[in-house]
Amino acid sequence: MSLASLKRSRTSSIDKLVSAAAKLDESASTQKNGPDDRIWKPTVDKAGNGYAVIRFLPATEGEELPWVRYWDHGFKGDTTGLWYIEKSLTSIGQKDPLSEVNAKLWNSGVDADKDIARKQKRRLHYVSNIYVVSDSANPDNEGKVFLYQYGKKIFDKLMDAMQPQFEDEDPINPFDFWEGADFKLKIRNVEGYRNYDRSEFATPAPIADDETLEVVYKKLYPLNEFVDPANYKSYDELKARLDAVLGRSGSFTPQQQEDLSVTAESSPMKSVEPSESLSISDEDDDDTMSYFSKLASED
Repeated sequence: MSLASLKRSRTSSIDKLVSAAAKLDESASTQKNGPDDRIWKPTVDKAGNGYAVIRFLPATEGEELPWVRYWDHGFKGDTTGLWYIEKSLTSIGQKDPLSEVNAKLWNSGVDADKDIARKQKRRLHYVSNIYVVSDSANPDNEGKVFLYQYGKKIFDKLMDAMQPQFEDEDPINPFDFWEGADFKLKIRNVEGYRNYDRSEFATPAPIADDETLEVVYKKLYPLNEFVDPANYKSYDELKARLDAVLGRSGSFTPQQQEDLSVTAESSPMKSVEPSESLSISDEDDDDTMSYFSKLASED
């Protein structure tokens, strides 16, 4: 789709995006070594506070939505000291071994089992293209396009902008080049967790003139890689890793055991930078735990 076509079709965008989000709720990155230079992360000070202004961008050519949603897991085995850091197959509509384990724990009726399920729960991520308007901590990022990974709290703010609750509020499409709005990202440290409640949209206005937008549009990153089955491990691969992390690897051959026995010191968690998904509280607990209950009821 050309920029001109995008501009002509934007009047129906809000309804399409809201409908797509509803469908995602009804249905249930490529992993790389080292940091991904495409991904922007907000900077916080020693107190855990931060501020930046970003603009959510529309879908790139060939993709329907300006976001993707996926889940992953990240926890350390109590007895083995090994880390389990893997994308969940539930992101692509497939059965996942850890989700099955958690469903049984959650539905056992034992509080201790529920605590374990919470520790091992799915972590919800959304990914969108953004344009960095202001980033005083890293001014070199300003005026550039990045990928931004965020959680349910910020996604809810996007949905609220498209579906305002009060008569004096007009709906806006926050992903629109011309009639969207800058998003003032305000991060606070509340009881040890990052809090985004004070983040808000500014007055709707174009990002720039159409000539500049043409350049920005051509720099958008495809999002489908985050939900491409080719970028996910198989059920058997994940189960083998999970068994090793949980100390249930007695059935493996010596070579398989050696391949799986990564020490905590050399764990990939050492190279994972803290992110919103690791520092939020339990904002997606309701979604995750209802999923566990639903999965168990289908057995």
